[in-house]
Amino acid sequence: MASNRLDGEERRKAIVAAAVPLFARRGFAGTTTKEIAEAAGVSEALLFKHFPTKRLLYGEIPRLGCEGDPVLERLALLEPSTATLVRMVHSMVRHFLRDSDEDKGELDTRLRLVLHSCLEDGEYARELFERISKRVQPLFAASIAAAGAAGDLAREPLSCDNGFWFSQHVAAMIAFHFLPGKSCVPYRGTIERLAEEASRFILRGIGLREEAIAATLAGATADSGND
Repeated sequence: MASNRLDGEERRKAIVAAAVPLFARRGFAGTTTKEIAEAAGVSEALLFKHFPTKRLLYGEIPRLGCEGDPVLERLALLEPSTATLVRMVHSMVRHFLRDSDEDKGELDTRLRLVLHSCLEDGEYARELFERISKRVQPLFAASIAAAGAAGDLAREPLSCDNGFWFSQHVAAMIAFHFLPGKSCVPYRGTIERLAEEASRFILRGIGLREEAIAATLAGATADSGND
C-alpha cells in the first residue's frame, strides 16, 4: 500500500486526519482506538506507536488545525488600525459562514469537535482557543488601541480579551445553527448580508463609531469576496 511509504510525521498527520471526523461525530469518549486505526488504514499497534494514548492523539487536532490556516496567515501580515479591526471581525464572521460545500464540510467538522468538547471535559476547545488567542488576540487589542488613538471609538471599549471572545461567540453561534444543513434560526437575507449585519453588530458592541464602520466595512466585504 502507498500509505506504508509515509514517513513518521506524514503518518501522524494521516492518523489525526482520519480521527477528526470520528471525534466530531461521537466525541472523545465515544470514539475507540480500533475505529481510528480502521479509518486510518493502520493496525492498532502502529497507532499506539505514534500515539501511545487516545488523549495524545486528540491533543494533536488543535495544533494541526491551526498550522497553515490561510485566514490566520493573512491576518498576521496586517498592521494595527481601525481598518484591520474591521477586517478581522468581518473575516472571522465570514470564516464561520462559509457557503462553499467543500469549505463548509471541514468547518462543520471543526464546529462539532468544539461542541463535543464543551459537552465533555472542554480540553480540545480550551487548547484550540488558546492557540488562536496567541496568534490573533494581540493584533485585535492593538487595533482597538489604534482605533482609539484615531478617534474612531464612540466610547470606552470593552475589555480587549472579552471583546475578542464575544466577537467569536456571535460568529460561532450563528454557524452552530447552520450545522443541521438548514438553519435552526429563521435568519433573513443572504449569507453575505448576514455576515455584514453580524459584523456591524459586533463592531458596535466593541465601541466603534458608526462612521468608522461605514467607512471601512465596505472595503472588508469586497476584500473577502476576492479571497
